[in-house]
Amino acid sequence: MRRLLCAGIALALVPRLAAADEGMWTFDAFPKDKVEKAYGFKATDAWLKHVQLSSARLAGGCSASFVSDRGLVMTNHHCAHQCIEQLSTAQKDFVKAGFYAPALADEVKCPDVEVNQLVEITDVTAALRKATAGLDGEAYHKAQRAEKARLEKACQTSPDLRCEVVTLYHGGVYDLYKYRRFQDVRLVFAPEFAVAFFGGDPDNFEFPRYDLDVSFLRVYENGKPAHTKEHFAWSAHGAQAGELTFVSGNPGATARLFTVAQLKYQRDFALPERLFRLAEFRGLISGWQQKGAEEKRISNATLFYVENSYKALRGMFDSLRDEKFFASLVANEEALRASISKDPARAAKVLPAFDAIAKAQERLKEIRTQYIYLEQGAGFGGDLFRHARHLVRAADELPKPNGERLREYRDSGLPELTQDLFSPAPIYPSFEKLQLAYGLTKLRERLGPDDPVVKKILGKESPEEVASRAVDGTKLKDPAVRKALFEGGAKAVGASDDPMVALAKLADPEARAVRRTYEDEVESVVQKNQEIIADTRFAVQGRSTYPDATFTARLSYGKVEGWKEGTKAVEPFTTFGGAFERATGRDPFALPQSWLDAKGRLDLGTRFNFVTDNDIIGGNSGSPMVNRNAEIVGLIFDGNIWSLGGDYGFDESNNRAVAVHSDALLEALSRIYGAQRIVDELQPARSARK
Repeated sequence: MRRLLCAGIALALVPRLAAADEGMWTFDAFPKDKVEKAYGFKATDAWLKHVQLSSARLAGGCSASFVSDRGLVMTNHHCAHQCIEQLSTAQKDFVKAGFYAPALADEVKCPDVEVNQLVEITDVTAALRKATAGLDGEAYHKAQRAEKARLEKACQTSPDLRCEVVTLYHGGVYDLYKYRRFQDVRLVFAPEFAVAFFGGDPDNFEFPRYDLDVSFLRVYENGKPAHTKEHFAWSAHGAQAGELTFVSGNPGATARLFTVAQLKYQRDFALPERLFRLAEFRGLISGWQQKGAEEKRISNATLFYVENSYKALRGMFDSLRDEKFFASLVANEEALRASISKDPARAAKVLPAFDAIAKAQERLKEIRTQYIYLEQGAGFGGDLFRHARHLVRAADELPKPNGERLREYRDSGLPELTQDLFSPAPIYPSFEKLQLAYGLTKLRERLGPDDPVVKKILGKESPEEVASRAVDGTKLKDPAVRKALFEGGAKAVGASDDPMVALAKLADPEARAVRRTYEDEVESVVQKNQEIIADTRFAVQGRSTYPDATFTARLSYGKVEGWKEGTKAVEPFTTFGGAFERATGRDPFALPQSWLDAKGRLDLGTRFNFVTDNDIIGGNSGSPMVNRNAEIVGLIFDGNIWSLGGDYGFDESNNRAVAVHSDALLEALSRIYGAQRIVDELQPARSARK
């Protein structure tokens, strides 16, 4: 049975220190003294700023880093997989064969990748609190939305900037994050999928591993490689056993500060439902891939993400089903309530907040099916419907004042929205029909055939007939058509007879209605009352502990170290030689031919993958791992099986981050792929000495 230390969920009103090497810390509240005491290293403000500016975020949900002064970006293969797939054709499948641009002119633009560099953090807590003072429900939500929009608009003075108001400590702190935005992002290198995901789903979240899960991109400005003065240098020796390591990335989301009522909802409703949907969808895609090689090629990325999500969510679900662990969460909250009750004035303010959050979870249970299938998209699949919905909603939202729009249509969000909407990425009608028909089938199944919105959408037709008519008849496959409709606004969209646009119009009133209910009766209630609890915790703890992850920049520290499975020691490193021993010649343990051909040139003792006890979570994929000199020693791409409970707690005894060793990257680039241009760019000083 897994033993998870209760991380941020321990809410007792005494200063709580995270366990050794625990924590996903913001750059402006990094525990310098604690790290110095444990490791004898002082992280100066200048060091922290350099690491922050050398790190990057991919807008789609991954992390990355700048590794040269010419805009070279390192991330995972699976983070760039969508770009690689979009650039592929049946004749040139870069997912299968890999990609390398031998010269700058050969680098190819990714259709819709955005890279963000965090340049500034500003505390805007006072402004948000002032705007929402004394408000609840719909009024609270509207005031908060308007103030966030105002702050973001004032910050974003150029399309080359991205500004976001970030909620930390569930309302204890609000920060305004300003990013430098890069939307001209080009593919430089990617290995074959067979080695990037060697071991496939059986090895996912396991160790030992033998994956070269890396891609190199480049950011451009005005048609030229961007100048990135702040970037990571490359370590001459790579990660060593016991070495202090830092992971700079953007962990997606944790729930270590959730109330028990929220965790019960996740355990009993949200996670089982998502797992069931993913399992069904995985079966659909797997079956469709049996039709032929082209069906497999165009759906591989989708299947990869589904399988990865399923395994991650299953680990989260198992953690919350651990009776001892969940009992510890309940005990922590009960201890907090008891502590609060000793102060009648505080109790009168804070204890009702827990009850209000619990009541909001009950309301969520009532609307969850409609919200998931109508608004969150489970009832409608494919890129074409997503584009159509954006066109319909943008036509309605953009004429409104910025502060009154849905969040994704605020001025601060338009560069990302339009990049996706106008993307030239290929769209495959057969795959679109499959996804849309499946979504409509599940919509009818979950809401019932007599539900008014189901009857309105399907009429007398089957889901397959509606999907075929919409996909075959739409012109939205052409990005120029989408651009014209977007720029034409309400008049153009209103006059459009495009069947996919018509489908989006049919579904939109009910989808908007359930979203409004969710925002006013669930989301705003939770946010308001989490603020109250956060204030109580913050009054004692301040920034001495870390906030839950929010897909924003965080820095964790740890060391290179294996762990024990019972009495068996799991060593922290694997080698190239181990990969050849593991290979069977059959998927998913088949090394590509390039590796087999290069075996005689390789140093088989080169360290390949390794583990550390850095605290990471989903979203950290692609994060750089650096040493105390801020030099690259590894590239995060996964966690071990014990890390899957990391959403709710951290156990330093067996929770491990998994990375590609920096030596492995150089060995593969130079001796397998002949990518000396990249090696020289990563190590300019060494290259100059040759």
